[in-house]
Amino acid sequence: MLYNFLPHALQYLLASYLSPQPPPTTSSSLTFSLRHEYGLNDASRTVFADTPPSAQLSAQTFTVDTSNVRTHKLRSQYSSASARLRGSRSDFSTWDEDEIIGPNVSDRNTLVTLAKMTSNSYYNGSGDKGWYDLGPEWNSSYPFGWEPDADGFRGHIYATPDNSTVVISVKGTSAGWMVGGGGPTQKKDKLNDNLLFSCCCARVGPTWWTVCDCFQGNNKCDQNCLEKSLVEDSLFYSVGTNLYNNVTYMYPDSDIWMIGHSLGGSLASLIGVTFGVPAVAFEAPGDKLAASRLHLPLPPSLQHITHVYHTADPIPQGACTGVSSPCALGGFALETRCHLGKVIRYDTVSKLGWSVSSRTHGILYVIEDLLSKDYDWSDDEGGESGEDRQKLEVPRFTEENECTDCFQWEFGEFRNLSTTGGSCGQ
Repeated sequence: MLYNFLPHALQYLLASYLSPQPPPTTSSSLTFSLRHEYGLNDASRTVFADTPPSAQLSAQTFTVDTSNVRTHKLRSQYSSASARLRGSRSDFSTWDEDEIIGPNVSDRNTLVTLAKMTSNSYYNGSGDKGWYDLGPEWNSSYPFGWEPDADGFRGHIYATPDNSTVVISVKGTSAGWMVGGGGPTQKKDKLNDNLLFSCCCARVGPTWWTVCDCFQGNNKCDQNCLEKSLVEDSLFYSVGTNLYNNVTYMYPDSDIWMIGHSLGGSLASLIGVTFGVPAVAFEAPGDKLAASRLHLPLPPSLQHITHVYHTADPIPQGACTGVSSPCALGGFALETRCHLGKVIRYDTVSKLGWSVSSRTHGILYVIEDLLSKDYDWSDDEGGESGEDRQKLEVPRFTEENECTDCFQWEFGEFRNLSTTGGSCGQ
């Protein structure tokens, strides 16, 4: 009887120690299950809810193929954070290189499973319509941010049975035209979208309500103001770094992966860069400009960051712009197109004849109409043609090294630094 009065997390840990453990395996795949839900309360604090042990017995699981991933981590996260808050652009030349188990992103089934885990972040639990069953390997998850009054950052945390690997899935933007429904997080989602992925505070036109006061007229934007606007504790990047620290406290010996869709994908990527952990982002707006404004020191290699998107979706390409675009009509200024790390770009326009439309942005559309289909993405780059060409179930990796965002804007110090508040519209 005393067992029933213990917290769910402690019940789970006791059960994992007392139950017979399967023999160690050398398989190149991992199995995950839902352990927690998480989210942001009114005080901008990350809160957790545990999945009851009784629910975990019948929970869905997710199996993912793995591969070795090489990452780089700063030896001192404290000095990195301090320099970013001071606005310093110090040269962080000391990195620790590590090789960990990460997702095999060249495998289509792995991408499908990660996308389903990401999709589930839009739902409270397995009882919700739209929830994907991930199988016995990934079904312990802990949701976060699903309290009735929670209106911000939320998602799920998955773990393998032995806690060797933990996946943090971050929910993207809740907007009716994007994912089929709005919700209580829509206002804060829009604020973070417009701060992170617009050129200047979502200044699209003179009638727009901007999210910060950095516009200086004539396509000029104050750079110091922009950078200060992104470091408030209530904004999703800061919340995400706190969440990561909380998870590493709960799972100190685990490998951590970050995944997400749209806004959640860009946040997963930025957190992956910050802490040197694998991240997979689906249909995410360009995050390279946000990383620069956040003063994130970039490691020698970003091969642990993967962006997945298709060419019929205008949002990751920075093409959902203009006063008559669905983004603008919804109040979003998603103008960036340059991504960190490696990119898996599905050319659905040329190869599948898809039309460019924001309706293809939703993660359900990506799963059901793209990733779940057995298309051949081979091309002529390998020098083979005809019957000799090897079928590719996932497009080749590319990088967006020559990409430039917001080239029509001029950024600099256009006003007195003492008056640069960088306030965000709430």
